[in-house]
Formats: sequence, C-alpha cells, structure tokens
Amino acid sequence: MIDFNRHPSSYRHWRLRCEGAIARLDLAVDAEFPYAEGYELKMNSYDLGVDIELADAVQRLRFEHPEVKVVVISSATERVFCAGANIPMLASATHAFKVNFCKFTNETRLSIEDASRHSGIRFVAAVNGACAGGGYELAIACDEIYLVNDNSSTVSLPEVPLLGVLPGTGGLTRLVDKRKIRRDRADVFSTLAEGLRGKRAKNWGLIDDTWPKSRFVDKVDARAEELIGELPSKEPCEGIELGPIAAREDENGFSYEYVSVVLEEAKRRATLSIQAPTSPQPKTAEEFAQAGDSCWLIKCFRELDDAICQLRFGYPEIGVILLETRGDQAAILAAEEGLVASQDSWLAREIQFLLARVLRRFELTARSLFALADQGSAFAGIFLELALASDRIYVLDDPDKPVEMAVGPLSDGQLPMSNGLTRLQSRFLADPDAAALLAREKPRMTAVEADERGLATFLVEDLDWEDDVRIAIEERASLSPDALTGMEASLRFGGAETCDSKIFGRLSAWQNWIFIRPNATGERGALASYGKPEAARFDWRRT
Repeated sequence: MIDFNRHPSSYRHWRLRCEGAIARLDLAVDAEFPYAEGYELKMNSYDLGVDIELADAVQRLRFEHPEVKVVVISSATERVFCAGANIPMLASATHAFKVNFCKFTNETRLSIEDASRHSGIRFVAAVNGACAGGGYELAIACDEIYLVNDNSSTVSLPEVPLLGVLPGTGGLTRLVDKRKIRRDRADVFSTLAEGLRGKRAKNWGLIDDTWPKSRFVDKVDARAEELIGELPSKEPCEGIELGPIAAREDENGFSYEYVSVVLEEAKRRATLSIQAPTSPQPKTAEEFAQAGDSCWLIKCFRELDDAICQLRFGYPEIGVILLETRGDQAAILAAEEGLVASQDSWLAREIQFLLARVLRRFELTARSLFALADQGSAFAGIFLELALASDRIYVLDDPDKPVEMAVGPLSDGQLPMSNGLTRLQSRFLADPDAAALLAREKPRMTAVEADERGLATFLVEDLDWEDDVRIAIEERASLSPDALTGMEASLRFGGAETCDSKIFGRLSAWQNWIFIRPNATGERGALASYGKPEAARFDWRRT
C-alpha cells in the first residue's frame, strides 16, 4: 500500500517554516529520493511523492497553524523554481497512474485555492527561477505570482510543443477562467516552448509583477506584509496536531478505525464500509479543540480520504465501489449539529471544509459508485451526502427490517460539489423546490418515503434484494471502463460549470485520450522521445 502519511520532519522535497503570520514553503527536491525507481527528480521536477508532501503541508497549515495568513511558495534551488512533472516518470508510468497522478496533483492545487477561499490564507508564488509546466500550474494556483527578472527566468506551459500532451491538470482552464488571459494570448503562450519572461509576462497577465534579483526577496517580503495588513485579523488560537492515518492490511483488504475496504479483485469490485461514531462527540468549540484529531468527523474522513487514494492508485482494476454505512444515525446527526453550533470556531470551520474536500475527492474518483441502504445502514447526514455523491442508490424495502434515511444540517450548502451546487440541488435540477424543501425540513424518512421524495434509484423488496443488487453489480462490472469513466464524469456534475468542474471534466476526457495516443506515448511519440536526439513522429490526421 502507498503511505500517504507525511510530516514536516520527514519531508524530502519541501521545507516548511512558520514565522508568525507568514509561512514559507520552499521546494528543494532531492533527486535521489523519487517516489519509484527508474528516474531522477532533476531541476525541481516533481512526482507523486513530492505532491503528497505538498498536500500534507497545506493541510497542516490549516489545522496546525491557524495564525498563518500568508504562505510564500518559492524554491531553494538556484535558478529553478520548478520544471513541472518529471518526464521520465510520466514516460515510464502506466496509463492509469498518469491519469490518477494528474488528478491528485490538481486536487492538491485545489486545496491551495480552497484554503485561500475559506481559511483567510493568501498564497504568493515567488518564482525565483525557471517555471515550466506543472511548476507554473502550481504558481497559477496561488493568489499572486511574482517572477524574478534576471534575463533568463520564464514562465511556460510547454506540454503541447515539447511533449505532445496538454497542461490539462488545470493549466489551460486557470489561464482563461482564473487569470482571464485573452484567448489569443493563451494560445501563443501555450505553444511557446521557451515561455515568457519579465515585462511581457506581466503585460499579458501571466504574472502580477517582476522584480530584479537584487530586490526580489525584499519585494516579496514587503508584499507578504501588505497582504497581512489587508486580511481580517484572526482570533488567537492554538492549532491541533494531525497524527498519521494508517491502514491495517489483511487477506480481505484493509481497514482503519472507522473505515474498511473489502476487495473482491476477481469480480473487480470493493465494498467500502464506514462506521458512525460510537461515543459522544464534541458539541462546543472548546470540546472540538480538546478532542483534536481524534474527533470522529476528522478521523473518519481522513481515513476515508486515504482509502479513496489507496483504491485509485493501488487497485486500478476495481471498477465498482459498493458503499455501506453502519451505526447509529442519531450519533451522526448529533456530531453534525455540534459542528454547526460551533461555526464561530476556526476549527469547526476547518473540519467542515475537510469534509467537503473528501466528499469531492470521493465523487471525482473514476469508479462506479453504488450506495447500498440495507438493514443496519446509516445513511444520515454526511453519510447521506456520500450516497448522493454515488451513481446509484439501492434502498431495501422490508417492513420487518426498516431502513431509514435522514437529511442532515450540513446538506444546505456547507458541502458544495465541484460545480458549486449542493448534492440535493444537483439531484433535483428539474425541481429546485424539492431540493430546497429537503434541505430546509431535514426529514428523517422510511425507505418508502425516501423513494417517494426521490432519494432512491431503486426501492427493492427483501425477497429480490440479493439477486437484484448482484445482477446490477455484475452488469456494471462487465461494461467498458473507458466508457463508464466518460459517462460518470459527464453525469455527476449537472448544471452550469465552474473552473473546478471544467478542470476535472477536461482532465477525464483530454488526459485519458491524449495519454494513450501514439503521438504522445507511442514508441516515437513526443513523451517517449523527450530528451532524445530523434524528433517525435506524429500521425498528422486530425480527429
């Protein structure tokens, strides 16, 4: 299994320093410690291991250092900010790994933007050297970008001219949607292998300013201090330490305290079970602070986050994930009510944002997601959100084994999807009043009532449950995984698009298609030919 646990004391590639309201995050990739064997991480290029550390740093800043208001991201390597994703790593990786790697790196960049949007943190990219591809995608995820003016440092997105692929981990979308670069300029920029520097990069909007090397550090520091003064003051508080999340492996799969995964690899399916809290949960800000990372809402959803990543990277042939929930529905709703009652606390707000991020990672996972509401299930509150994030919801109808479902206090906008809608709004695009009514009433429903109100895909009688569910799962597992990935990504996010939903929709289409085309990954494709004397050989037919 992949170890997604990191701590600043064990970082190989990043240096994190907190100095009051300013945190400094410097990229210093150790070429001798790649995520896998077979390549060196030259020129501050990154692989999955580098990005796991970055994701950890952003999460820790939010939970462990609530005093931080500005994060300056820079490089500790002379003349190189970041050369982007490591090309030999991409060239040697499987197709599934490439796409999941791109998805994970973009989720990390989205976590930066999420922290800026919700946690009162501004991110400043101090680009003190060459900044290419994924390096610029990291910079463009920040709120402001400043480039050293040393007559050599540039920003660039060279994937199209050099690699035959795309800056599709968000680069193209953020150019036009976030920084609002003119389409013609974005076209030129994305086909210039050498990129742009200095005044033109500023005039085109690719950076916010450029300063000479002799004054660069001082100007960045001065801007960070200005931002601190512009941001609202933060309440004095102490952060909570995030401990490691570790899975226990056995012959059936792997498990944590509240989450377990049973693997049936021969049938290409896994059962993901999540447990409600079994002890009283915090009800006040003080109790949340005392509980720390042992709070059920934090621990359960950090475990779920790890399980999702394990399934993505470690089990690419698992096509169907069956979602089961167990425990006391009242305990789930009570935990959420305590969180809502403590929203004046920074920690309660951060927990809510964590839940929202994990839910989005769940529904952005390229697997068929079936929620099974059977006897003993606990689809209430945030567990119901997981069901609504699934592709189908099967609900058992048995008077002798009653199944209940309940809408919780966080379902009214606190846990938005990537398209900005609630899951109720997304489910009832044709009937917004029904979504609003459910969110307002927060009803507890029997299986029949849940079906009548549109929350069940199928209401299945007890005598038919085993066969109907089995047949549905077997049919799903028999379908083309490529077709299902495209179908699910298209259907899960109805309504108007946002920058986030565009990124992931295009990631699913662009990267899945381009990464298997011979022009990119063939024997003489651009990705395989990179750094070699022979030029890439293209199939010139447009499709």
